Amino acid sequence: MKNAVKIIIVVLFASFTIAGYSQNVPKFGHVDFAKLYGMMPGQDSIRAIYETYAKGLQNQLVTMQAELENKFAEYQANQATMSNIIKQTKEREIQDLQGRIEEFNQQAQQDLVDKETELTAPIIEKARKAVEDVAKENGFTYILNSTEGLLLYAAPSDDVLQLVKTKLGIQ
Repeated sequence: MKNAVKIIIVVLFASFTIAGYSQNVPKFGHVDFAKLYGMMPGQDSIRAIYETYAKGLQNQLVTMQAELENKFAEYQANQATMSNIIKQTKEREIQDLQGRIEEFNQQAQQDLVDKETELTAPIIEKARKAVEDVAKENGFTYILNSTEGLLLYAAPSDDVLQLVKTKLGIQ
């Protein structure tokens, strides 16, 4: 009888141990985030707003370049009759305009990047939130972006930085 009780206790202990380990097994998932993003509603309106913004910047640049070409053509046409001081003034105007065009072009490129970020951020955040919600609802520990190998979601866990620093002797 004592052996039977011992066997039952060992079996129960083993089953609880196995059940405990099976609950801690990480569950991985993946998603093609670029594909998901491409399917998100609102892409057409974002593209239209972005293209309108880019077109406005492009039109301004074309206007500035036309002004530069006109000033340069006027300078070349009248160069022979200009005094030195007027030549120098016109040359400085042309150089200043070239500098402003270059500055505008650089700023326009940065503005386009900023505008794209501003427009896409809400959709990206909405997609990330959906990935996080799906992970939590379905018990996933990690969700990876299958196209880039990036971690999109990780279950809350312990930060082991202090342990690693101790292991390396870093204070």
